[in-house]
Amino acid sequence: MMDVTPLFAPLQVGQKTLRNRIVMPPMVVNRGLTTPQGAEWYGRRAQGGVGLVIVEATDVVDFQSELTADNLRPLVEAIQQGGALAAIQIFPGVRGQATAPHQLTSQEIQELVAHYSAAVEICAQAGFDAVEPHGAHGFLLNQFLSPIQNRRTDVYGVSPEGRMRMALSIVEAIRPIVDRAGMLLLYRHTPVGRGYGIEESLLLARRLVQAGVDILDISPASDAAPGDRAVPFMELGVPVIAVNELDRLDRALEVLREKRATLVAVGRGLIADPDWPIKVRQHRLDEIVVCTGCDQCHDDLGRGDAVGCAQWD
Repeated sequence: MMDVTPLFAPLQVGQKTLRNRIVMPPMVVNRGLTTPQGAEWYGRRAQGGVGLVIVEATDVVDFQSELTADNLRPLVEAIQQGGALAAIQIFPGVRGQATAPHQLTSQEIQELVAHYSAAVEICAQAGFDAVEPHGAHGFLLNQFLSPIQNRRTDVYGVSPEGRMRMALSIVEAIRPIVDRAGMLLLYRHTPVGRGYGIEESLLLARRLVQAGVDILDISPASDAAPGDRAVPFMELGVPVIAVNELDRLDRALEVLREKRATLVAVGRGLIADPDWPIKVRQHRLDEIVVCTGCDQCHDDLGRGDAVGCAQWD
């Protein structure tokens, strides 16, 4: 019988306590955030025993229109009543609309930073425990770090310092709101990207932590070892989230045992079985509905359908 206790050690971060080390990462599921279906989906995963739920990537501009503190509150309450902390990932623009750093005017950059501040203010009023700017996976904030993709010649480009400025501007703008509300500030980052590697990522991460980031969400890992690319960020003194097939219990435990990360993200495994944490804790491993990697969930997402799973009865 595997010792699963490392997964269920509580973690104190700032004023918040995560009941365990299991994170539901941000996955778009096409159920809406202000609908009963959306609240039920996220609340059910919280009830299943995760410590932190990060709500899917949400366009920052949506907080200027359809998303309000009032209509987000049922979602937040559903997660918190399930026993998990509620975070939300904020996407820098509109998902599906490609924007490159050089296409933004200086005024548009300032407007984007202001949009983040407005969005985080609404998240605070709604009662979220944490917010996470999306700076990973080749999207806009991630592109600013890339010397290949960032062709700007002003203060937001040219040098490593300039290429970090966009991410730091957002973090510095929203940190006072986060502090006032007693929230946590996460940042999702891809450690190796187009034209940059771990050293550039560590430089950015160090500056983000100095600016007030509480948790670094490092995605993706490589296939070499579970959570391998999270390892260098552990030296920065804040908790680190690792990803990549960590619904396989042996891999999740290896990450924590080898101190490659502080927290493990279980994604598709929680789509297949929202009770994955409870079943692991109670050693009911043979009862887990296992993700087979068939990709139906991703196919559903691509069609704009509500994400489901071929393993469901």
